[in-house]
Amino acid sequence: MKLYKLCLVAFACVWSAGAMAQWQWINKDGRKVFSDRPPPLEIPEKDILRQPNQRIAPVAPVAADAQSAPSSPTSKPAAASSAKGTDKVLEERKAKAEAEAEAVKAATDKAAQQKLAADRAENCTRAKQAKASLDSGQLMKHTNAKGEQVFMDDASRAAERKRAQSVIDSACKP
Repeated sequence: MKLYKLCLVAFACVWSAGAMAQWQWINKDGRKVFSDRPPPLEIPEKDILRQPNQRIAPVAPVAADAQSAPSSPTSKPAAASSAKGTDKVLEERKAKAEAEAEAVKAATDKAAQQKLAADRAENCTRAKQAKASLDSGQLMKHTNAKGEQVFMDDASRAAERKRAQSVIDSACKP
């Protein structure tokens, strides 16, 4: 019975090996892609690293590719896509991405500064209104620690007036 289970497990492992990624190629961005489907038609043959019927495609290093470029006419496109060409493209993309990130950061900072200025203006207006109503002398209610509404006495009115003035001093600066 154990031999039967062992054979079944081995068969399942072998059977699932066919479902593994069988194609491997380098895409136009220079990244390796693994798939169970063939690469798109725009991928050149030299960039296909592995096919279903082939274990490993012979891939020469970039330095050897650049040295053999003058000897064969088909290797000229390979020399054009050498590390230097790829580095230039990657550097341009990186510089563009950094510039976009800076622009987004600048826009975000500007928006944050505008929101801060609007909040300060609103706080200034509210503090001035609160101070004006406290200075008017009319009876005002507030809620105490027990949740009861009580009239403000002179001490609490003076404390609120002082707090409103400190908000005005800090928020109403130009």
